[in-house]
Amino acid sequence: MTDAPAGGNPVAAVAKAADAASGVSRAGVIGISVGVLAAGAAAGVAIERLTVGRTMRRRARAELDAAAPYGSLRGRPLTVAAPDGTELYVELDGTGWDEPDGAEPLTVVFCHGYCLNQDSWHFQRATLREGLRLVFWDQRSHGRSERSRTYLAGEPASIDQLGGDLKAVLDAVAPTGPLVLVGHSMGGMTMMALADQHPELFGMGVPPAEGWGRVAGVALIGTLAGDWNEVNLGLPKAGAKLFKKVAPGVVKLLGRQVELVEATRRMGSDVAAVFYRRFSFGGKDVDPGVVRFAEQLLDATPIDVVAEFYPVFGAHEKYEALTVLRGLPALVMAGTKDLLTPAAHSEAMAERLPGAELDLVEGAGHLVMLERPELVDHQLAALLRRAADFAGAVPPPSTVLDLD
Repeated sequence: MTDAPAGGNPVAAVAKAADAASGVSRAGVIGISVGVLAAGAAAGVAIERLTVGRTMRRRARAELDAAAPYGSLRGRPLTVAAPDGTELYVELDGTGWDEPDGAEPLTVVFCHGYCLNQDSWHFQRATLREGLRLVFWDQRSHGRSERSRTYLAGEPASIDQLGGDLKAVLDAVAPTGPLVLVGHSMGGMTMMALADQHPELFGMGVPPAEGWGRVAGVALIGTLAGDWNEVNLGLPKAGAKLFKKVAPGVVKLLGRQVELVEATRRMGSDVAAVFYRRFSFGGKDVDPGVVRFAEQLLDATPIDVVAEFYPVFGAHEKYEALTVLRGLPALVMAGTKDLLTPAAHSEAMAERLPGAELDLVEGAGHLVMLERPELVDHQLAALLRRAADFAGAVPPPSTVLDLD
């Protein structure tokens, strides 16, 4: 991507274009253009970071980038074709793939969220490698996966399409054996779409002689089953209403101004970092290396991909699909300071899943698996134990059970 022409002002250019297209004020567009990058966030946050010298901030970021190992773990790479031909990037990890025939351990499939990629599961990947089969994949247009072919052909993105992508991944890399599905944010919505489309995988409609379906457990982390338009993003009621009204049009516009917006992101990195932190984490004591890692994940998502998926959340309504998950070992987890998928939505999902383990993590934000990794690992280990018992599968190894 190229920078703006010499002497030009990309911030002003984006604002001017948005003014002409939607009538939104220039200041409002700049706030939205930065805040949306985190995941449909809003303006109005105090920019305390700007009081620190820019040179000092750059030096600190460079030192963190050099020292932190986050996102460095890799597995065996392969590509899987989605139903429309889009190539999805997948990695197989864990020592369970080396088990002899006839001894099938759990296959744990991790589905990441909006504007992230599979590396957002860094801590869980490091902890759960022993004795399990782990599957990590980048959702279409995210990470190392190919840009959605149908979207480039003019069709809108949808959560239902992501459910079909997950089915293609399962068919390609884990066609047999018990499954545990773990989803964060948009990844949890992807799992709900799969349940809606293929209830037989979850035991619905399976004849008694054939026993349970292949999915033996689910984890829904920082996600929701619907009512996205009711989320206020931590804003006053009037501000949230205004944002929800203008954001779709502004995001769409920004997605058509890729080069200008990407230049704006570089110029406004300090401002963006404040938004990222506010909408990613709930506490102030998060490891600076982890905070920087989250910034890198979010910054790596181009604005046109942000625009591609932002409209899908308002259309996501999958409360009925939760009935398919009833009776399965389930974990529902969220931070009490999550502004994007508030904890009340996790409570509503848990009410529809009798027997589910509900864990509302006090003081944590949206990226709870990065902010409180030990707790998330502990809860996943407990889920894996329950799933193995439920399916009659090979139990997780002692290294995992010790976390429980």
